[in-house]
Amino acid sequence: MNSPLKPATVAMLSLAPALWAGNAIVGRLAHDLISPFALNFFRWCIAFVLLLPLAWRVLRRNSPIWPLWRQYMLLGLLGIGCYNALLYLALKTSTPLNVTLVSSSMPVWMLAIGRLCWGIRVSRRQMGGALLSVLGVAVVMSRGDWQTLLDLHFVPGDLFMVLATIAWAFYTWLLSRSSGPQEVKSHWASFLLAQIVFGLLWSGLFTGGEALLGEFRLVPGWPLLGSLLFIAVGPAILAYRFWGMGVQRATPAIAGFFGNLIPLFTALLSIPVLGETPHLYHALAFALIVTGIVVSSRK
Repeated sequence: MNSPLKPATVAMLSLAPALWAGNAIVGRLAHDLISPFALNFFRWCIAFVLLLPLAWRVLRRNSPIWPLWRQYMLLGLLGIGCYNALLYLALKTSTPLNVTLVSSSMPVWMLAIGRLCWGIRVSRRQMGGALLSVLGVAVVMSRGDWQTLLDLHFVPGDLFMVLATIAWAFYTWLLSRSSGPQEVKSHWASFLLAQIVFGLLWSGLFTGGEALLGEFRLVPGWPLLGSLLFIAVGPAILAYRFWGMGVQRATPAIAGFFGNLIPLFTALLSIPVLGETPHLYHALAFALIVTGIVVSSRK
């Protein structure tokens, strides 16, 4: 049996979760400096400015994206505004452990949405890979102690995380299924900038709501600026670039399994950054997640 995953594709789909894991670490460190919705809004503002010299032509009056504004508005809502907004809402009443466990259902939602919306067949091998991948995430988040999972109590925030996971699954499928001018889709900076333009509208609305509720917080300074620059360049621009290319090459169904690398990478990055200690369960979780990816991608 052969696997459609080439080393370059694996690298792209692995680098994106690694950068998003870094986003979680930096976001945790910057928690006291800026409120969650504002953090998301300003990082995309910086990403917009950085991409503008590379893709400014896509914003011209005669640009081919404007007739397709509904499509880009949806991509901006799901991938840039909606997912992060729901994630932050989830963390208001839920714990990082619950949120990560709920998000580990990503491969299942990816397969289900592909089947229901586009008629993509789901094989037993893919379902088996999904179960292995979810089990790997459970090993990481339980720290090898299954009693931790038995003591979990689900709260309303977990429902927000379910909605966030579904939103990201739809976004990933739309990346590969969306129509539009080839000159935009083939130029990664233009395609991402077109999404950011509309995504900023949504994230700006969420930040405005945050301010109206009195939850807006911003402490200017170099620590905050450094955090925003990293989040804008790494988790925003580069990660979305790698994810988009990986999805195009591997299909959304397979790419969804790589999302479960995020909690593992987060745990590994916490070792040097937050001073945590590596354990045997990290290796076990990595083996289970990778096995799930390999099993699901073989044909």
